Amino acid sequence: MTGAPFHAGGCQCGAVRFRVHGNPPKASVCYCRMCQKASSSHAFPLLDTRGCRVEWTRGEPSWFQSSNLVRRGFCNACGTPLAYDAPDGLALAVLAFDDPAAFPPSVAFGLEGKLPWCDAIPALPGVETMDDIPAAPFLADLVSRQHPDHETQNWPPEETP
Repeated sequence: MTGAPFHAGGCQCGAVRFRVHGNPPKASVCYCRMCQKASSSHAFPLLDTRGCRVEWTRGEPSWFQSSNLVRRGFCNACGTPLAYDAPDGLALAVLAFDDPAAFPPSVAFGLEGKLPWCDAIPALPGVETMDDIPAAPFLADLVSRQHPDHETQNWPPEETP
């Protein structure tokens, strides 16, 4: 697969990084209660990797056997949800990719678990993070230790005193 496209991503702290070689067939979002708990969100966007090669390029996920047939991968250092591994293949968390906008969901699963307020989210008033400083003044001094959305040679960087 030399020369084939790849898509990279990883966890929040940078301890686990991955690459998907090839063209993933589809992304989905799942509203089932198990995915809600695994992602700690109202829905879990996942990318199907069937037909692709997945490579863990830094570290590897830890796994939780969430049912008799499915295990879920996460970073043991920061807790970021990374993977859903089922008998029909491995799916990776869309939001763990460096460019999550590249994978818009084409189908929604688990509608029985969809919370009643999900459809109202797009209509909520919106505020950019740094526009919230009057309500949360600590944001002015915030220094992110989150891994950037690109490959890095060494991580974490050495902190200067």
